[in-house]
Amino acid sequence: MIKPSIPKGTRDFGPAVVKKRQYIFQTIRETFELFGFQPLETPAMENLSTLTGKYGEEGDKLIFKILDNGEILGRAQQAKDSRELATLICEKALRYDLTIPFARYVVMNQHELALPFKRYQMQPVWRADRPQKGRYREFYQCDADVVGSNSLLNEVELLMIYDRVFTKLGMQGYEVRVNNRKILSGLAEKIGKPELLMDITIAIDKLDKIGEAGVNEELLNRGLSQQDVDIINNFLRIEGNNTEKLQQLQTLLQGSTVAQKGIEELSFVLNSGLGRFQEAPIVDVTLARGLNYYTGMIVEAKAPAAVKMGSIGGGGRYDDLTGLFGLPGLSGVGISFGVDRIYDVLEELQLFPSTAQQGTKVLFLNLGEQALPVAFNHVMQLRDKGIAAEVFHEQAKMDKQMKYADKRGIPYVVIIGESELQENMLSIKNLQTGEQQKIAAGELLGFAF
Repeated sequence: MIKPSIPKGTRDFGPAVVKKRQYIFQTIRETFELFGFQPLETPAMENLSTLTGKYGEEGDKLIFKILDNGEILGRAQQAKDSRELATLICEKALRYDLTIPFARYVVMNQHELALPFKRYQMQPVWRADRPQKGRYREFYQCDADVVGSNSLLNEVELLMIYDRVFTKLGMQGYEVRVNNRKILSGLAEKIGKPELLMDITIAIDKLDKIGEAGVNEELLNRGLSQQDVDIINNFLRIEGNNTEKLQQLQTLLQGSTVAQKGIEELSFVLNSGLGRFQEAPIVDVTLARGLNYYTGMIVEAKAPAAVKMGSIGGGGRYDDLTGLFGLPGLSGVGISFGVDRIYDVLEELQLFPSTAQQGTKVLFLNLGEQALPVAFNHVMQLRDKGIAAEVFHEQAKMDKQMKYADKRGIPYVVIIGESELQENMLSIKNLQTGEQQKIAAGELLGFAF
C-alpha cells in the first residue's frame, strides 16, 4: 500500500490552524472594507499568455504550468528546448499572484466598472519555488488595489491599512519600508545605462540574501562597469532618518528629473501620513522589488526582528499595468499581505488571542433517552443566542464524553442526569478550572460562559 503524502511546499490545515488563519483573514478583510474596498475573486488558473512576461526573468521561472489535455506527444517532439516545450504543451498556468489577474479582469470588465475601482482579493497563489521556512509553493495572498486613480492619497491609505492591520494583530516591532521606482530609474540614468534598470533592480533586490559583494558581482556580470557599481554602492549606503535620506538622494541624483519626481512623491506620501501611523514607514533605498510592472512607490512589510521571517507583505504603484492587455493609461496601486508568513509570525510570538482558537463552547453530555430532547432544546437556545454548543453524538460512558470535550478544547460541559431532570436543574462544569455548579434550567441563557 502506498503511504499517502502531499506535494512539497503544500500543507494541510487542521481545525485549530484554520481558526487562527480565519482570525487573520477577518482582521484584514474588516480593514479592507473599512477603507472602502470591494471583494473580487478570479479563477485559480489563467491562460499562460496572461502571466508570461509580467514578473521579470526570475518570476517567469516560478510559474506553475498546467499540462494540456489530449494528445500532446506530437507537439512535444517539435520542441528544441525546455522553454519551447512548455510553450507547446501548456496553454494554462496556476496564478502566480493576484495583481495580473486583477488587471486582466479590469480590462475585460472596463465598461461595467465605476472608476476608480477599489478591490480586495483573498485567494491562494502558486509558485514553483524551493520550499523552506516561510516559503511555500501554495500560499494565500490578500491584496488591495485601486485602479483608475493617479492620486498619491491612495498610497497613503494603503500604508495606513498595513499599519492598522499589523497593530490590530499585536505585531509590535514590524516595519513598513518604502522606496520609489522613479528613484531607481534615476539611478540607472545617473550611470548612463537606463536600459539596464531591470538588471539593476533585480540585483539590488537580492541585497539581503547575497550581501553587497554578491550584488556587486551580479551587477558586473550584467554588463555594468566598476565605476557604475561604485555609484550604486554610494546609493545603497545612504543612511539616516527619512528626511536625511531624501536630502541625500536629492544631492546624489541631482540632474535626474525622474529621480527628483520620485523623491517628491515619496515626501508627499510620508508627510501626509504623519501622526496617523503607529509605526511610521521607513525610507529604504535598497528596496527594489524586482517586478517589471512597478513604476512609482514600492513598499515592503517586514516581520519583527525577533522572528527570522523577512517580508510579510509588499506592493507598489503601476502606471500602465492594464496596458499589458490593451487598455493603456490606467494607473493603479496596490499592496499584498502574506497570510502564511503572518501566521508563522503570530504563532512564534504567541500573539493569537484565545478567541481566535475558540470553537464549540458548551458540550451537553448524552446521558440517556429522557435527557436527550431536553439537552437538545437547550443547545438550540444557546445557538439562537450565538453561543456554539452541541450534544455528544451518542450515548457513552461519562468518562469518554469528558475526554472528548477535553481533547476538543471545549471549556464547558453540561450534565443532565436523573436528579437534574427531576429538579429541572443543570450541572455545569468548567473543564479549565474543574469547578462545577448547579443552576436552574431557566437560568442557562444568563450563565456567563
